[in-house]
Amino acid sequence: MRTSRSSSLRIRLAALLTGVTAVGALLAAGMTSAQAADTPLRDLAAAKGKVVGTAVTGSKLTGSYGDIAGAQFGSLTPGNAMKWGSVEPTQGTFNWAEADQIVAFAQAHNQQVRGHTLVWHSQNPSWLTNGSWTAAQLSSLLQNHIGTEVGRYKGRITAWDVVNEPFNEDGTYRSTLWYNGLGADYIASALTWARAADPAARLYINDYNVEGVNAKSTALYNLVKSLKERGVPIDGVGLQAHLILGQVPSTLQQNIQRFADLGVDVAITELDIRMALPADSTKLAQQAADYKAVTAACVAVTRCVNLTVWGFTDSDSWVDSTFPGYGAATLYDANYAPKPAYYGVAEALGGTTTTPPPSTGACTATYSVVNQWNTGFTGQVRIACSGASLSSWKAVWAYGAGQQITQAWNATCTQSGAAVSCVNASYNGSVPDGGSVTFGFNASWSGSNPLPTVTLG
Repeated sequence: MRTSRSSSLRIRLAALLTGVTAVGALLAAGMTSAQAADTPLRDLAAAKGKVVGTAVTGSKLTGSYGDIAGAQFGSLTPGNAMKWGSVEPTQGTFNWAEADQIVAFAQAHNQQVRGHTLVWHSQNPSWLTNGSWTAAQLSSLLQNHIGTEVGRYKGRITAWDVVNEPFNEDGTYRSTLWYNGLGADYIASALTWARAADPAARLYINDYNVEGVNAKSTALYNLVKSLKERGVPIDGVGLQAHLILGQVPSTLQQNIQRFADLGVDVAITELDIRMALPADSTKLAQQAADYKAVTAACVAVTRCVNLTVWGFTDSDSWVDSTFPGYGAATLYDANYAPKPAYYGVAEALGGTTTTPPPSTGACTATYSVVNQWNTGFTGQVRIACSGASLSSWKAVWAYGAGQQITQAWNATCTQSGAAVSCVNASYNGSVPDGGSVTFGFNASWSGSNPLPTVTLG
């Protein structure tokens, strides 16, 4: 028999806060409560003639992750599942499982798919990068790869990032397997082969640090102009937009417009906005303003057709492992609660959304029993901050009927008699303003399982 009960729990916040009293279960409800009254981002975008999307990991498309991905976004981009190293790790042996899963999920949720990516210098299989190929062999390999992958998903992919990151920062061509082996026209060839494999798919060139007007974006502009003049199929330009807090280029809208004026679509393809950790209310407010500014720039240009965030939750972001000391780059925190950034995007899309709860200047914890059986139960504690933040935390309580913790996760818990003390793990001590962390445990009980007496550690 399952039961579910909640009580407030006091926590001592190591070296930062003391004796904060818990406040109900609203924050424990997370995303569901916060967004129940909001219009989903995908609907707000559609009303503006835009599509808002997210990169996803196929194996995570269940539970809360899958619910949000399906409800909030109108397009999906496979984060890694369609890259060459993923689909053909051994020459002639293909693995389409995750890519197929994402496409099927998108079809079930009436979503577009952005294919990512066909030609790139990175994440290629070792058999390809370590091979010794003539130009003719390399050209054949590339043509076969594009034909095989695009052909497999013909009619199911709205747009492809055909060529990814072809330029250096100074606007010269990047030295890659493709450029070195085939010359600059590998780009035109790839686009031509992709068009042949699926005439209906929109074909893009995608790069980073091309969001504002600069040497790199001007090189991309000149390439697209040249391709158009030559009759090479090119339908769009992707601006990745991996940005740093407070550094949205002032020329972003101008740059989007100049590409649109060439007669191609523009997409913001990989948007995230990273900040130096820990997050706090000031940084989160700036992040919301930055997300709003990027979204507004896209809204302002008719041919800016898609804005895709590179992962929607901080728990599924590449930033933390790639840029040490930086993180909190997405629209949702690690527990799937919408951050101020979410509301920044919604507002730029014309939404009248529910704003985040008013700041109380406190971090709180909520204890709950989420599952109970005849000899044991599973408990959970959620620590949430509003108007404050933590760099570490400690939660303390005492049991009143001999309950005994047997296993814990996402925290280190010790128990002496009735007294329990749980401290953060190495990876989740930071709780930003507006964010939360959750840890859980299994415990035994006998006869009764009363709610614990709240004490300070």
